[in-house]
Amino acid sequence: MYDFPTVTQYASEELIEAMAYQGHPVAEDPRWPESGAPTLAEYTRWAGNICGLACLRMALLRRDGTAPRLFDLLDGARKYGAYAELDDGAIRGLIYAPFVDYVRAEHGFEADVQGRLPVEDLLTLVRNGFTVITSVNKEIRRPELPAPGKGGHLVYVTAHRHGQLHFRNPSGHTDRARTAALPVDVFSEFYAERGVSFA
Repeated sequence: MYDFPTVTQYASEELIEAMAYQGHPVAEDPRWPESGAPTLAEYTRWAGNICGLACLRMALLRRDGTAPRLFDLLDGARKYGAYAELDDGAIRGLIYAPFVDYVRAEHGFEADVQGRLPVEDLLTLVRNGFTVITSVNKEIRRPELPAPGKGGHLVYVTAHRHGQLHFRNPSGHTDRARTAALPVDVFSEFYAERGVSFA
């Protein structure tokens, strides 16, 4: 068993702050080929939607010490229907049930959809050795500001210690936001009470 790694959904983690808050185009990420994307256009289209796959890649790296690239994981997940591409070009994802089918069948994880997961139950899972991909608002990376809502982004919860939930955030804009820990009550302000658990 390896230590928990940190994986970002964008190839250049040092540019996440500029992309999130300063208008830096995702299409100008110079490290995009590292993601495994077949083209820059595909990287630009999908990078903002693969937070769940970044979480899966962390789980694989922790278990195995190695993992497929993000867009290789995306190819697999799409074959199972874990993302829906709408007529207007929008992407709907991550769809939990087919994603769980994918990670069970292709990666050998004992995973389960947690469609209703109050924070108390999340804490119980984590205390019992589970890790959980949870739905939060993306602005959890700036927890000092009021939460603008709940859900829409996925982070990987790894531990509960001393009253704090520890998690990896694939869109964290600083080192501290990527490898994060927050008091449970603060985390709850952003938390949509659903996710996917890994035994």
